[in-house]
Amino acid sequence: MDVMKRFACVALAIATALAVGIAAQHDGGQHAGPVSDEGLGRAHMDTSCSPAVAADFDRALVLLHNFWYARALERFNQVAAKDPACAMAYWGAAMTYNHPFWDPPSATDEAAAWALVQKGIAAQEASRREKQYLAAIAALFDGAGASSKQVRDRQYRDAMAAAYAEFPDDETRLFYGLSILGAVQEGAGGFEPQAHAAALFEEVHRHQPDHPGVLHYLIHAYDDPVHAAQGLEAARAYAKAAAAVPHALHMPSHIFTRLGLWQESIDSNFVSAASAKKNDAPGNELHAKDYLIYAYLQGAQDREAKKALEAPPLGRPDDPQYMNWLYAMGTSPARYAVERHQWNEAAGLVVPSNTFPGGRWAWTEANLHFARALGLARTGKTEAARMEALKLASLRDTLTQIGDKYWADQVEIQRESAEAWITLAEGKSEQALGQMRSAADHEDKTDKHNVTPGVILPAREMLGDMLLELKQSTEALVAFESTLRTAPNRFNSLSGAARAAKLSGDNQKAKTYYAKLLSMCEHADGDRPELQEARTLLAER
Repeated sequence: MDVMKRFACVALAIATALAVGIAAQHDGGQHAGPVSDEGLGRAHMDTSCSPAVAADFDRALVLLHNFWYARALERFNQVAAKDPACAMAYWGAAMTYNHPFWDPPSATDEAAAWALVQKGIAAQEASRREKQYLAAIAALFDGAGASSKQVRDRQYRDAMAAAYAEFPDDETRLFYGLSILGAVQEGAGGFEPQAHAAALFEEVHRHQPDHPGVLHYLIHAYDDPVHAAQGLEAARAYAKAAAAVPHALHMPSHIFTRLGLWQESIDSNFVSAASAKKNDAPGNELHAKDYLIYAYLQGAQDREAKKALEAPPLGRPDDPQYMNWLYAMGTSPARYAVERHQWNEAAGLVVPSNTFPGGRWAWTEANLHFARALGLARTGKTEAARMEALKLASLRDTLTQIGDKYWADQVEIQRESAEAWITLAEGKSEQALGQMRSAADHEDKTDKHNVTPGVILPAREMLGDMLLELKQSTEALVAFESTLRTAPNRFNSLSGAARAAKLSGDNQKAKTYYAKLLSMCEHADGDRPELQEARTLLAER
């Protein structure tokens, strides 16, 4: 498919998604049981609330499953206004402050959630099952932060386990499974809790294959390099089930990215960014664009990636995806420079003033300093590169002091990698290789955060680059192939593996990797030297 036809298809997808929302707005809600509203999908929960608010409650519920928190809060508040005795309306409103995969709520939001919990507990209409839901969320918000968030996440999970043991209906099964995922600490090894949650979601999927919540949560459960293929069916179904939800249009790309399905990721995030812009959701828009830029770069669609960088929307601290906005503001420009190995461009990146607030969000600016450090080191400006490495050390220390081990580790891996390239620029090749291997080993023990499609340059891929520079092609091939096992179809790892194979004398393997690279780059809009090398080698008899 040529570029014009492909974008025509994407435009049609946007029009279809918007049409679903417009048509659904004329749906008067004259349905028994589950209802559909604004292309959100269908969900239903039996409650003790007045029958007059049942349809409104279900609309709020499906918004909650789609993580459209602001709109869900509005809807649950409307239900409570119509039926002040409806305990579950307050439960739902409080649940909109629980963001299992995003930044935790602020102290103000914690207090607002706790006040809603108290209203729910005091409400007159609540069954035993509903009282257990309220007890669970009371454990989650625990007096507006009396315990640490990690402790409360576990308390909530255990309380939902008790609710599920007594009431194993589909909605309780879903919220219990989500509580399991929410209690997993970022960077924790193993798959046992995710497997437990996935089994719960798969059971609901058998009953309700189009339920937006179950499709959404299956993607989160399987979002890792080993299990991503198990989430592919849900990924391809979720956007159809909730076609008017920006987040639902984006979420499939978590699986597409893990599997290196770049065109599907591009189509998913192109539509998601447009939908987020229409719905004034800047965090969601830039989150989708970061994934979009990442996918464009893997297919050498460099001009399209540059266009996606232009005119970013202004972020808002009250946006539930403010963290995503901050991260993308730092990461996307850095990604655009270093993925293309444009080191002068990387060295000249500017860290915008009055953008990154520091503190718990200190890590959001780290990729800019990392890209600058790499660019400066690889253009021989070692003193300036060391200043950037020192800045990374400072950001790491800030994160360590506030107890954010995951992001402190990520920034430290960047510092280690930058130091390795600085050392190499100083002519100390063996020491540089040792530093780069250490950084790669460190990164291998972690996994990517939900906020990102991947690090801007994998440490083991950089090890391969360094080994190539030092003419150690056999070892370089091992490094690139190792990267491809956890990050399939990355442009730089494929091209690096091809070059390393060629230099090692294995032309057949080199041709295999170059053929794969060219097949990924059918829509390339630039002339990267790696593509010319691929065409030249494949043309040889």
